[in-house]
This record gives sequence, C-alpha cells and structure tokens, in this order.
Amino acid sequence: MSSLSELDYQSPAPITASEGFQALLADIRERARSEEFDRQKYISQDVIERFKELGVYRALVPTRFGGDQRSPMEFCQMVEDISAADGSAGWVASFGMNPVYLAALPLETLKKVYANGPDVVFAGGIFPPQPAAFVDGGLEVNGRWKFSSGCMGANLIGVGISPKNGDTVGLPRLAVMPREKVKIEETWDVVGLIGTGSHDVVIEGVVVPEEWTFVRGGPSNLDEPMFRYPSLSFATQVLSVVGLGVARAALDYLCGMATGRFSVTGAPALSDRPLAQMQMAKAEAELRAARAWFYEAMESAWASVVAGNPVSVEQTNLLRLSSTHATRVSAEVARSAQMLSGMTGVYRDNPLSRFVNDTLVITQHAFMGDMTYQNAGAIFFGNKPLPGYL
Repeated sequence: MSSLSELDYQSPAPITASEGFQALLADIRERARSEEFDRQKYISQDVIERFKELGVYRALVPTRFGGDQRSPMEFCQMVEDISAADGSAGWVASFGMNPVYLAALPLETLKKVYANGPDVVFAGGIFPPQPAAFVDGGLEVNGRWKFSSGCMGANLIGVGISPKNGDTVGLPRLAVMPREKVKIEETWDVVGLIGTGSHDVVIEGVVVPEEWTFVRGGPSNLDEPMFRYPSLSFATQVLSVVGLGVARAALDYLCGMATGRFSVTGAPALSDRPLAQMQMAKAEAELRAARAWFYEAMESAWASVVAGNPVSVEQTNLLRLSSTHATRVSAEVARSAQMLSGMTGVYRDNPLSRFVNDTLVITQHAFMGDMTYQNAGAIFFGNKPLPGYL
C-alpha cells in the first residue's frame, strides 16, 4: 500500500465555501419549511442533480476516477451543513460515502462504475441478506430489502445477499445493479427523516454478474488514504453528523425566534429570562463539546492513516463512541430547544418539531444503539468487544 504525508494530501477548497453550495442550502431550507420533502417522502430529483454538480457524490471518489478525493472530515462537515438546512437532505447526501462501500468491488468493475464520471448516486438495502443462487452469468437475486435511503434518486442499487452454491452458503455480499432493474415500493411512513425516501426495494430474478458483487466488510481494492480509514466507523459517522447539523439548526432557530417574543402572560421575552439563558448556554456547550470530540477522534485516526500507520483499536473505539455520543447529545439539544419554545414548538408546521423528530430517529439506528457503550466499555477495560463493532 502507498502512504501519504499530510503535505502530500492536499484537498481542494471546502465544498461549503462555494456560492452555489450556499444557494443550494438556502433553497433546501425553504423547501423543507414548505414540507415539500416530507409530503413526497423523498428529496426532489433537482436537488440530487445539484448535489452532483456541486460535488457531493464525487467528494470521496479517487482522483484517478475523476473525483475530488477529500478527507473524511471535509465530507462530514459538508453533510453537517446540509443537515442544518434539512436533516433528510443531509441523510441522503451522506451516502456520497458510497466509494468506501464500492471499493471492495474488483478494480475493473470500479472502472465501469465511474466510466461516465464520478458523480454516481448509490443506495443500498443491506438487511436482511437474501439467498442468491449461482446461475449462468452470476447470482440470481430475489427478495425485499428495507431502509433503502435515497433509492428514489439513485443510479445504482446494492442489496445484501447470501450466495448459495448447492448447500454451501458463502459470506454475505452486496450485489450492485442499475436502478432500472429494481422495483421501489413506497413503504416509508415514519415520524422523522421523512424525506429520506427509505423505501423497500424489491428484486425479482435479476442475475448479477459475480464481479458486480463484493463481500460486505471485505478488503478494499483501492489504496488511497480514505480506503484505509475504518469503514464501519465512517459509515456511522456520516449518519451521526446529521444529528449535529440538525441540532445546530434547532438552536439557531430558537435564538431567532426568542428575541422580542413575549409571553401571553406578560412575562419577559424568552431571550431575557434567566432560566432560558442558562438552559440555552448549557445546550450550546453540550453540542459544541460533542461536536469537538467527534471531529477530534476523526482527525486523530486520519493523522494515522496519512502517516501510513494503522488506526489503532483505541482510536477506532473513540470513533464509534464519539459518534453515538454526538447522536444522543444532538437529540437532547433539539428537545431542549423545543421545550424552551413553549407551545410554539409543538405545532407541526414549526421547524422545531421536525428537528426533534429527525434527531430522535437517528438515535434509533443500529449503529447508535446502547451496545456501543457496552463494546466501548469492554475495550476500556482491556477486553474484546462483540464481533462487528470495530
């Protein structure tokens, strides 16, 4: 494997610095407030196209395939900014991390993936892995997969399979195929992250060439630094950072509405109440502290990668723990903002209701479960975590 120093790994200007990106954020914010994404239960295709134009989906693609080859921190900061405009849009943008998944495909297949450019939109339905028999031409894929976030705007769909050769079942794989070979059933009916379009995908008798499948968690066939960063941790981080963005939006919205807002009882404006000031300060401190640790753990691991060193178990543990912590704190902060708003924040058309629901849904994700604490604690005591944690 090659190694790069900090000096060798120069990134282009942050995506968030461009005027086009800022204009897109403003547009997303307005359309989220109008409930466009929630009503249709997916992010509109024109937004996906603008994500492509602005580099969301090529951010992590290696330069050899025409991508920007950015760092994990830059990518997460971008997702955080999008999430501050709308959590569902940030969640869908987070799957721009797909090169990390797809890197386990054979190199010749990857060249085909990016043959028409690096702006490939990928969505996956991983669980439950469905049996897939070897047939002429590859593996025959059948079944239904849930939680396929962003599938409505994807070019490629990946689904979890268990390869069967007679009575022998191989390691779980992901089978990748064009979007047109997949049927989408719009089953996503939830209270938060409604606009992610995390519908079911249904596949009937599609034969996927074996070279378009890869073992989940298998070794990368690319050697750029990003593909030596802990992949499971990164898959967790790109989701948990959505919560940080939404929580920031909640506090900013509360500040905007608090000044000059007087109670019907004649009490002082919310911004002038000592208790509200104290609670606002606590929420701000908690969010900033969780965010700082989140990026600190990421930067530590990345420094090891670019120095050509393996990321340690201890570093990986902090990546996972700081992600779960950030998710939980984000939900608490959003809820605190809603509580401080009084009855105003309980109306469906108030953004605070959406912020709370979005952050709470993120805490429900399997990556953010209480099992993180058990595994992290085991490592702190010098014990081994459960399989799959690292």
